[in-house]
Amino acid sequence: MEKQLVIGMGEVLWDVLPEGKKLGGAPCNFAYHVSQFGLDSCAVSAIGDDALGHEIIANLDEKKVRYHIDTVPYPTGTVQVELDQDGVPQYEIKENVAWDNIPYTAPLERLAEQTHAVCFGSLAQRNVVSRNTINRFLDAMPDNKDTLVVFDVNLRQGFYNKEILCNSMERCNILKINDEELVTVSRLFGYPGIDLQDKCWILLGKYNLKMLILTCGINGSYVFTPGNVSFQPTPTVEVADTVGAGDSFTAAFIASILKGKSVGEAHRKAVEVSAYVCTQNGAMPVLPKTLVED
Repeated sequence: MEKQLVIGMGEVLWDVLPEGKKLGGAPCNFAYHVSQFGLDSCAVSAIGDDALGHEIIANLDEKKVRYHIDTVPYPTGTVQVELDQDGVPQYEIKENVAWDNIPYTAPLERLAEQTHAVCFGSLAQRNVVSRNTINRFLDAMPDNKDTLVVFDVNLRQGFYNKEILCNSMERCNILKINDEELVTVSRLFGYPGIDLQDKCWILLGKYNLKMLILTCGINGSYVFTPGNVSFQPTPTVEVADTVGAGDSFTAAFIASILKGKSVGEAHRKAVEVSAYVCTQNGAMPVLPKTLVED
């Protein structure tokens, strides 16, 4: 099978957890897990010319993650992560850091022209520099019906607004959102009083989406496609932490779709993978072969 380039674009940073720091940021998590399924993936971001930035590159090299990461005159990003009693993370995200200032360059444009699928979020668009780079990257991607543009909503600390969310939903053809984010988005968009599934159908139609993925924590997950919905319960596992579980879900789902699996098959794989990641510390565990083989 011809390799299809899959891009994770946005923040790269250190999650400073109680047991120490771990490499994080949704794009790297996503690209790492996509690569475990044998697809050609690449993380796009920026680091500072500092010890933390150099260590990120060393970690990505060690994990054999392909990357396009520019060095910019800002500090490398960090996030202070505190876990509650259920292992659910609370984040304190540092501002005005390298990944807020991802430059749009000729090499990045060439990468966009070869991209078959991209995943981006709302957090990396909190600053105008990275926001413009993401939009220019989307403009440069191949314009065909098979190209997958995934907007993985990640509302953090008020680093979002209605304009960014609207634009991103208009640009994507796959929307991934969790139940708490959906409640926030519905308030912003003016339809708070209807149930979650109806909200999903509204967004699917309004933005002409191929798919809408709704994750509801322990209450399962849904994939809405025009005229159909897939539901999968959440497996009961012993949770170490949930850091990166959502990114692994997205990666497993997109990798499965690109490999020609049905929505139902891709959904099942995504649930299995994210449940496994919850049993491990940090966002980038090595997946067992049984999970990545067809």
